[in-house]
Amino acid sequence: MSKQLAPLPANKALESFFFEARAKLLDIAAILDRVNRGQESGEVAANDPRIERIRKALEVLHDQSGGRAERIQQIFSLDYDPTWEKPKPRY
Repeated sequence: MSKQLAPLPANKALESFFFEARAKLLDIAAILDRVNRGQESGEVAANDPRIERIRKALEVLHDQSGGRAERIQQIFSLDYDPTWEKPKPRY
């Protein structure tokens, strides 16, 4: 039987991870600014499925219902394909 750890209290989690979250959000903002500047120079990114996935992930971040990491992972994951070749074991 495995012992489950108690969740970190919200204020402690915020204290521990605030600056890391801030830095990552600034990185994302800078990336999106670069994409926008590229669009202004005539490149087409609006129809790119990658930018649509980023937008969907940002919507998930705004949702307070929990499970955000899993839902964002699903946005960026490929759907299962039964024809995928199974990996061969290494010896």
